[in-house]
Amino acid sequence: MTGVAVSPFLIAAAIAWIAAQLLKYIFAVIRHRSIRQYRQFYLSGSMPSAHSATVVAMATVIGIYEGVDSAIFALSVLFAAVVMYDALMVRRSSGEQGVAILRLLKDIKSNIVPPRVAKGHLPTEVVAGALLGFLIGILTVTTLGL
Repeated sequence: MTGVAVSPFLIAAAIAWIAAQLLKYIFAVIRHRSIRQYRQFYLSGSMPSAHSATVVAMATVIGIYEGVDSAIFALSVLFAAVVMYDALMVRRSSGEQGVAILRLLKDIKSNIVPPRVAKGHLPTEVVAGALLGFLIGILTVTTLGL
């Protein structure tokens, strides 16, 4: 890894995040038949999971550089698992609760300012993000020739 000016770990994570958010935008444009889906560039939820892509890309690069038997790889896999579990179980659940609250506020014609609802992910969105991150991690290492 000598001679590298920028961390390949951060490069892989950044590319994975950008790629996932770009794919979310493309899928939303196709689904809604409108290019005015700009919120997809920064909102959580949808296909694929940018959180999953980011942490798996970094774990992949760590595994390649440090070895899959290293402590830092084990830590990165544990971190990725926690992030993906949170996206799938915790944020998804709170997002569904948020939608229910919005529906209730609308039904009772409340004057309460509706909260912002952060969406979580479906299992397929998490898996797609993880696969995207894995591929980007491998491509980052091979492209940088390290």
